Amino acid sequence: MSNEIKVPTFPESVQEGTIATWHKQPGEAFARDEVIVDIETDKVVQEVPAPAAGVLKQILKEEGDIVVSNEVIAIFEEGDAAAAGAPTASAGDSASAATSGNDIIAAPAAKKLAEERGINLALVTGTGKAGRITKEDVANFTQPAAPAPAAAPAPAAKIAAPSAPVAEMTGERVEKRVPMTRLRAIIAERLLSATQSTAMLTTFNEVNMGPVMALRKQYKDQFEKTHNGTRLGFMGFFVKAAVEALRRIPAVNASIDANDIVYHGYQDIGVAVSTAKGLVVPVLRNVENMSIAEIENGVRDFGLRGRDGKISIDEMQGGTFTITNGGVFGSLLSTPILNPPQAAILGMHKIQERPMAVNGEVKILPMMYLALSYDHRIIDGKEAVQFLVAIKDMIEDPARILLEL
Repeated sequence: MSNEIKVPTFPESVQEGTIATWHKQPGEAFARDEVIVDIETDKVVQEVPAPAAGVLKQILKEEGDIVVSNEVIAIFEEGDAAAAGAPTASAGDSASAATSGNDIIAAPAAKKLAEERGINLALVTGTGKAGRITKEDVANFTQPAAPAPAAAPAPAAKIAAPSAPVAEMTGERVEKRVPMTRLRAIIAERLLSATQSTAMLTTFNEVNMGPVMALRKQYKDQFEKTHNGTRLGFMGFFVKAAVEALRRIPAVNASIDANDIVYHGYQDIGVAVSTAKGLVVPVLRNVENMSIAEIENGVRDFGLRGRDGKISIDEMQGGTFTITNGGVFGSLLSTPILNPPQAAILGMHKIQERPMAVNGEVKILPMMYLALSYDHRIIDGKEAVQFLVAIKDMIEDPARILLEL
């Protein structure tokens, strides 16, 4: 019995997606819930599982094609018997799965791109399943340099000069052009929009991380044991400090809706997570009700699932405030860009030991620069500075976080 494979229903904020990768080709069998295709939206890469066991019969949307919610993208023959009796896919199974005239397996999008660029697929190394050539393999392929013409034999009395690399002899300057992924293109569009549509300003402060580091060193083993392996990091302290600071300065937790300012009576804090496909910002909901252990566990979960592309679209919706930590990559100071419609974003940075004047004496302290970028249309400079000072006071005296002082 023939059935359809459809695009999942996207949330209202996602209008369309792009076919990223087909994991199966016509003639190949699959089990129920096995991933058939990846669809890239402007937020995440969404995996589409098989609704039932069967054999893929026809692909209606190729890699790179634009699709919308509930659109039919493939036809498959349902049934375990059909799947069990299906022949193993090879170059001869279909014209769309292989190059004609040889046994090189290539994705349809890869074949199309190779034809456009005049690339011989026999020279391309496939990185896909069973050596299948993907579109990325073709896009990243560089044509080998043409062999140099044979030189006239040198006189016997002369010693042949050592051969030089082709690039040195010809002055060749290699370039590689790779199309932006949909996620990267949308990220670029939103970052540009944020700088053009907001009155963004950044204010800075610095914080002595010594007290938090000492507290973490003293209790990290007991904390991990008590909370079933959850590690005590710095993010939990900063998120809790941000919750209290947001309560004190409501404008930092607000957003603009047309001509209205919306003050949120809850704290949904987004935590920026770097992935191979770009930066994503999943949201911790109602952080005002979470413990440090719950925050640390949530942040760690986002990091692991972000690496594997498993964060859902719903988990990245909303958010009233964002925290990003460039310090994990070694950044000493930066100006983070707003995540509209949020009015502010906090940037953490690398902990760096520096000489500081303390009560008339010079001491070496582990210092971190903090940056708050904010929308000056609804947050005044005084409020932004007070917000950062509140964060600084709580981090330098962690007891204030617990006592909400």
